[in-house]
Amino acid sequence: MFEKEVYIKRRQSLKSLMNNGIALFVGNVESPMNYPDNTYHWRQDSDFLYFFGIDLPGLAGLIDFNSGDETVFGNDFTVDDIVWMGPQPTVAELASLAGVGLTHPMAKLADMVHEALDEGREIHFLPPYRAETKMTLGALLRENPCQMRTRASEQLIRSVVSLRSIKEDVEIAEIEKAEDITCEMQTTAMRMCKPGVTEQEIYGVLQGIAFSHGAGPSFPIILSINGQTLHNHVHVNVLREGRMMV
Repeated sequence: MFEKEVYIKRRQSLKSLMNNGIALFVGNVESPMNYPDNTYHWRQDSDFLYFFGIDLPGLAGLIDFNSGDETVFGNDFTVDDIVWMGPQPTVAELASLAGVGLTHPMAKLADMVHEALDEGREIHFLPPYRAETKMTLGALLRENPCQMRTRASEQLIRSVVSLRSIKEDVEIAEIEKAEDITCEMQTTAMRMCKPGVTEQEIYGVLQGIAFSHGAGPSFPIILSINGQTLHNHVHVNVLREGRMMV
């Protein structure tokens, strides 16, 4: 997480581009693999991270372009959570790290959104890509969840794109760190690329390098001797003399 001034400046910049209504940023939730407590690798929504910086599930952010209010919604950890995870910060403490002074339990979000709807205010949101987010937006906006992508705010999309297209110094520093990790992964793959080695063996080592740096790959690694098949995620082949690995 960056210094809170970074997030304050980003939200102020967004306010300067948007002149009416409220922007709703729904953070991601955990996505179960086969039962609720066994989840896929965690990844926060990038736009929620950009404006609010909190890398935890079950949160939402709201920016009111008329009043200027900024609010983070989320539920504090319970005793049941703390038994498994140890002491945890409150939502208010987390929000303060991003320079946000207003927080409410998640249940309050529906009340505020419904009040805005009843007043005829415009509610801006970005196109959702997860089913859980579509369902949440559908419930909040009293709309069919399947229509959430087409109902997204073009003005907010253009505003966010204009901000995120210009990288800040702190972002460039993180990009350079990622480049160093990528270089290590690439050169490791080159050294391991020998006849008799399996794609899976190289793939596993590259995954390990990414996670050993506390990052993980940004997308599933594409590694195959069948490079003619784009986005090939099958790693069962054995490298052979004369074949090229992509």
